[in-house]
Amino acid sequence: MKLVPAAAACAALLIGTTGCSLTESNDPEASGSQGSGTITVDSSADACDLTTTEAPSGNLVFDVKNSGDQVTEFYFYAEDGLRIVGEIENVGPGLSRDLVVRAAPGTYVASCRPGMSGKGIRSDFTVTDSGEDTKITGVEQADIDAATTQYAAYVKDQSSQLVDETTAFVTAYAAGQDERARELYPEARTYWERIETVAESFGDLDPKMDLREADLSPGQEWTGWHRIEKDLWPPASGYTALSTADREKYGQDLLENTKTLDSRVQDLDYTVDQIGNGSKGLLDEVASGKITGEEDIWSHTDLYDFQANVDGARVAYEGLKPLLDVKDPALSQKIQSAFRDLQTSLDQYRQGKDDFVSYDTVTEAQRKELSDRVNALAEPLSKLTGAITL
Repeated sequence: MKLVPAAAACAALLIGTTGCSLTESNDPEASGSQGSGTITVDSSADACDLTTTEAPSGNLVFDVKNSGDQVTEFYFYAEDGLRIVGEIENVGPGLSRDLVVRAAPGTYVASCRPGMSGKGIRSDFTVTDSGEDTKITGVEQADIDAATTQYAAYVKDQSSQLVDETTAFVTAYAAGQDERARELYPEARTYWERIETVAESFGDLDPKMDLREADLSPGQEWTGWHRIEKDLWPPASGYTALSTADREKYGQDLLENTKTLDSRVQDLDYTVDQIGNGSKGLLDEVASGKITGEEDIWSHTDLYDFQANVDGARVAYEGLKPLLDVKDPALSQKIQSAFRDLQTSLDQYRQGKDDFVSYDTVTEAQRKELSDRVNALAEPLSKLTGAITL
């Protein structure tokens, strides 16, 4: 899905989650994001009720409450219903989380997804022209420009390397060099995972490239990374290997979609709220698929993806750190410390400098310890965007 260019719409970055225990509530009041302009979203089993479907342009704060009995998520789409402007995931039953986005005048689509599947319960949302200056105050414009420029350059660099690594992976796979392809699989995906929130925001590409078998809709063709993953790490029985022609077909499809992604990110700009929400979103990705072991269920290379998501989240935070150090130095120190603790835990599972143990060898107790570290970072990181922009 394509992000709305910053200059045109001040959209917010995206990202996703499930699983483990990242279903905690955050505390909007503590982050200063709760106020009279807050839009409350009540997500139940069969409804998505907003206190208003119209708001003035600028910073929008959605307080998403889950009154249902399943984990839910909330999406704020651009008018086409595909481009993700902002997203909050893993809201457990009885809990709430807040989403802060900067929105320009226009028509949007709000959506709750109880059970975190399907298209969700949608409604139109209108942003009127407030005529107000929504410029971030209290920090130097040069620091804002540096943060956004550096992040755009980072995404372009990672995307370019993703094309190169995917090309090598697809070439080995199509040639039947399975051992080499298995080595390249987690390495290539590293570049995808570091910018996953940006890649996911292109709603037409993400399902083609990163859909897991368990998430397939009836009749939907399965393509992308995980289709090939299963062919390289097939189940012990009941699986028919792909033919040479099919290998060529699925490999080239993945490569062409990767090139399309790379071409699209070349023209993207980012706002501070996009970068901040993106950092949190990448951590949500860890909780949704990596901690649970659902992401790479055939190869068990989840820890490579885990590390890449953390890398991307840290880069986004570090770009905003000069701003946060001014606006809320205590929060900045807390985030920095939590990143350090999480990395220490993750490093226990390294094999050499760049490799990790197979995730099926990580015990439930060890996964719980990793999950606790992720949650300890997620809580202060959820306040990053509001602390800078509100």
